[in-house]
Amino acid sequence: MSEHLLLAPLLESYFRRRLTKQRNATPATVASYRDALRMLILFAATRLRKKPAALALEELDRDLVLAFLDELEEKRNNTIATRNARLAAIRSFFHHAAAADPASFGVAQRVLTIPVKRAHIEVTHHLTEAEVDALIAAPNPRTSRGRRDRTFLLFLARTGARVFEATGVNANDLQLERSHPQVLLRGKGRRAHPPGSGESTDSLVGRARYREP
Repeated sequence: MSEHLLLAPLLESYFRRRLTKQRNATPATVASYRDALRMLILFAATRLRKKPAALALEELDRDLVLAFLDELEEKRNNTIATRNARLAAIRSFFHHAAAADPASFGVAQRVLTIPVKRAHIEVTHHLTEAEVDALIAAPNPRTSRGRRDRTFLLFLARTGARVFEATGVNANDLQLERSHPQVLLRGKGRRAHPPGSGESTDSLVGRARYREP
């Protein structure tokens, strides 16, 4: 391996070239991976008693990464799913490191052998129709904020959109004039899917769209 290959240039090329330009990662993915690597670097700096900018790639070995993942669960009380998401970011970075400097393949390969941790998947429980109706009815319709909140809750309930999908909707995504009104949602990985909506949803969204502030 190149002697004392510093992390700083590898991190810069990873975020500027691999994620942004080569992988065309979404802003949410970039932010998630940035946070995971930042936490790993701070953990390593504390553990090794070095400044983050002075860390070398070989110091982020398999044992250190495993210790970091253990801390996420044991001290930060992160779920296994969160632990695996952090590991995905770390593995992505080490794939880049191995490609950027083939001499670092050894340390990268050892980190890449860290397995994803299996977790018990809980059964997802859904709200009853009465519970959903109670949530939608809770906001005060006599205030602008209440009307906004009611429209948003109704939109989520009728379309099945995730919160991040709903907050990403703009006026051009609404197709309320069609015989079967639709809204274009952009899911994970920029996948677009057009779920239908209900009559009451269309009416509320239409009024919210054209309401004067």
